[in-house]
Amino acid sequence: MFDLANKLAVQSYCFRDFKTIPQLLEQIKGIGLARTELCAVHADFDKPETFPGILKQFKDAGVQIGSIGVNYFHGNPQEERWFEFAKAAGATMISAHFVIGRTPIVFETTARLAEKYGIQLGIHNHGGYDWLGSIAMIEHLMNTLPPQIGLCLDTAWCLQAAGNPVEWAEKFRNRLFGIHVKDFIFDRAGRWSDVIVGTGNLDLPKFLKAALPAPNLTAVTLEFEGKPENPGPELKQCVAAVRAAAK
Repeated sequence: MFDLANKLAVQSYCFRDFKTIPQLLEQIKGIGLARTELCAVHADFDKPETFPGILKQFKDAGVQIGSIGVNYFHGNPQEERWFEFAKAAGATMISAHFVIGRTPIVFETTARLAEKYGIQLGIHNHGGYDWLGSIAMIEHLMNTLPPQIGLCLDTAWCLQAAGNPVEWAEKFRNRLFGIHVKDFIFDRAGRWSDVIVGTGNLDLPKFLKAALPAPNLTAVTLEFEGKPENPGPELKQCVAAVRAAAK
């Protein structure tokens, strides 16, 4: 069972208006967490010379980088630097998008790197408009890709693709490496808006019951992308909602 009490994280993109690492760290600690999935807004994963300084700031603040992403893979050699950063940070997973025009080489290249560095790759299902957003494609890839590549299930984008996050968690249980806990409501035109998790279309208790026992799950990350100028109050409520629903 995933250790939600100690390993619940927040996606740093939620704090995209807070550009510096000290500002980010203050925001993370302000919502009562000490773990993040770090995105490229707050770190340049292509510049190894910056890695020690970044990691020292997190270590000194007592905030763990549990995963990084979402990183867009093309299968280029310099992408090994992303694995180097994740390994140095003690991260377990990279939430990943794979560029369709670079298949199958992008899968082969990244799977080799994932094995080399001992880092999971979790495909991020970014909505029904994206080639990696449909359950049919995810199912095909889970049946054909190497075991280093699994799923980072984003609950809100699953809903946007007319999916059921509970069913997805159950279906892909053995390849579920990460979760983005996020919730949407929709207007009549199908446009989506972020809401506090469990107050929209996500059945939060049922989803956590289905997902948290997944045997290879190493990253559970909260997301609320509304109000980027001040997302803290809503994210505090998201933290409370997840902890209450997991009891």
